[in-house]
Amino acid sequence: MSGSYRFRNTWLIAAAPKVVFDAVVDLATYPVWWADVRSVSQIDAETAELICRAALPYRLVLRMHRVEQDERAGRLRVKLSGDLEGFLAGLVLGSGEETRLEITQEVVACKPLLRRLDPLARPVFRANHALMMRRGRRGLRTHLEKSA
Repeated sequence: MSGSYRFRNTWLIAAAPKVVFDAVVDLATYPVWWADVRSVSQIDAETAELICRAALPYRLVLRMHRVEQDERAGRLRVKLSGDLEGFLAGLVLGSGEETRLEITQEVVACKPLLRRLDPLARPVFRANHALMMRRGRRGLRTHLEKSA
């Protein structure tokens, strides 16, 4: 399907799983440590709206609605709506002071510009996403080091 994307990323973080889990479920702090997340607005207890912009000259407005948040199992999942529709899931694994965060996203671009450009710009969109995720991983690592 045109405009459909699946992404998988793994972040290795030198922090305890609980610390990582707490950080990734605290959406309000994302703009502090993830430069590509420009703002977060709480809509209700289960939903927040994020405005994101990485290297390309467009922003994405995303609503994240919590579907699952199970700290004991290390699982979290949100439904995405807005400029992207789909889901984002995370799995926090580890012990001691080493954590692996596995992130899976399956989305369809709803923003008209992205849908129109998808046939030609898909590799650029994927590279933009990869850059955003690298900066997120680096930002989270730095944020948790400073908090320790």
